[in-house]
Amino acid sequence: MKKAFALLALTAALAAPMAAQAHRAWIAPSSTVLSGNDAWVGFDAGMSNVVYQADHAAMRLGGLDITAPDGSKLEAQNATQARYRSIFDIELKQEGTYRVANVVEGFMGFYEQGGERKRFRGSEAEFAAAVPADATNVSSARTFTRTETFVTLGNPNDTALAPTNKGLELIPVTHPNDAAEGESSTFKLLLDGQPAANVDVTIARGGLRYRSNPEEITTKTGADGSFTVTWAASGLHWIGASVRSEGANGQPGTNASYNGTIEVLP
Repeated sequence: MKKAFALLALTAALAAPMAAQAHRAWIAPSSTVLSGNDAWVGFDAGMSNVVYQADHAAMRLGGLDITAPDGSKLEAQNATQARYRSIFDIELKQEGTYRVANVVEGFMGFYEQGGERKRFRGSEAEFAAAVPADATNVSSARTFTRTETFVTLGNPNDTALAPTNKGLELIPVTHPNDAAEGESSTFKLLLDGQPAANVDVTIARGGLRYRSNPEEITTKTGADGSFTVTWAASGLHWIGASVRSEGANGQPGTNASYNGTIEVLP
C-alpha cells in the first residue's frame, strides 16, 4: 500500500423512495483505513443531488451486503433510517479489506391494453402469466443497483473484492484503499461478469457545498472494461456508471447502475 494507505434512473429508484429517482446514491464511511485489532466504522447512506450532502432522502438498506476479509458475511449494527439518511455501524474484527454494499435487484415489465399503458412489478417468472393475451407493445427489464464502499483494517487483501458476476460491478485493479492525491487508480467495470466496454463513468468529489468548482469528470471504459482516474485532490469521491439495453427476441433488457465511494488521502 502506497504511503501507508495515503493516498451513478430506474434502478436507483429501487434503492430509495420514488421521489429520489433523479438523485445519486451513496454510502459514506467515517473512515476507510484503520489500524489495530478491533475498530468500528460508521456509515451514512442517502440520495442527493450533491453527493454526501444528506438533504434529500435516506437509502433503504434492505439489500445491505457486507463482506469480511475472509469472504464471510457480517451484519450491520445500530442501523436506523432517518429523514435524509440511513446510518449503520460495522465492527471490524478481522484484518483486511471489507466490501460494504447495498444491492437491489428487481424486474419491471410494461405493456399496453386497450390503448392504456400498464406496468408490471413482480418476479420475472410471474411476468409471462400476468400479461393479458390481448396485450401489445410488451417489454421488460431486469434491474440491478449496487451502491458500495470499501474499508481496510491493518494490511489489505482482495478476497472481498472478488466479482459476484451479477449486475454492474467495479473490480479494483488498484486497491480501493490505496488512492492518493496526485496518483492514479485503475478499475474495471463488469456487467454480469463480462467486461462493460464503452461505458461512461462519472467521478465527483464530495464537499461541493464549500466550493464553487464541481470538480466532476467523465471518462469511458475501454474494451476490457477498465478506466483510470488521476486524483487531483483528497476527499471522498463518488464513482457512478449505468448500462441500459433493450430486450430482444422476448428476452428482458438490462437496467444496471453502480455507485461507489473511494476515499482519496493526501
